[in-house]
Amino acid sequence: SKGLNTYQFGNNAYSKPATGLNILRETVMGRELFDYAFKEYANRWKFKHPTPEDFFRTMEDASAMDLDWFWRGWFYSTDWTDIGVKEVKTFYVIDAPKDIVAERAKRFGMNPEDFPPVVYLADGSAEGFDQTILDRTALENAPTLIDYMMDNFTEDERANAKVPKYIYQVTFDKPGGLVMPIIAEYTYEDGTKERIQYPAEIWRFNDKEVRKTIASDKQIVSVEVDPDE
Repeated sequence: SKGLNTYQFGNNAYSKPATGLNILRETVMGRELFDYAFKEYANRWKFKHPTPEDFFRTMEDASAMDLDWFWRGWFYSTDWTDIGVKEVKTFYVIDAPKDIVAERAKRFGMNPEDFPPVVYLADGSAEGFDQTILDRTALENAPTLIDYMMDNFTEDERANAKVPKYIYQVTFDKPGGLVMPIIAEYTYEDGTKERIQYPAEIWRFNDKEVRKTIASDKQIVSVEVDPDE
């Protein structure tokens, strides 16, 4: 309209939607599901005059995915993408409790020496801890520990998982407002790399930071988010 001055109109009207839809197809929905839903949108609204909301609703209806968070972020806000690695903790398994465990046991009138055979996790950054790895036999006798640390594993992954030598807790944070999947690349000491993609739903219960557990026989030397930029 006359008198209206829109800054960066080309970037906001063309480049940003194109980038968002490409990410939606390649990373969030996957090509097959996106193409199916987009074809359904074209068929439903051919020779008609759809609004952006008609497109949003049709894509959700045809794909059976809740994408409200995506439309809201990419089309109704000026938020940006910024996801990083806040902290990486290394945990080791030890056969004796740390002071904090003994203190809590004492508080409840219990003596750690009277506990059945059990192993404990120790944060590798804890002061005075020599970071030695307990014999693997002790790990094999601690299935509840392994189950607890592999909270993000599927049932099949749990069933086939080997007893890990290293246990890492990776904290990802999101200073930017846009909710996006996390593509993380883990580099191991032998030079091999592993890529894991966590879906956008990972941010449902905490919009600021999330934690994931990595159990491995090899030592991780670096963690990178979005290696392809």
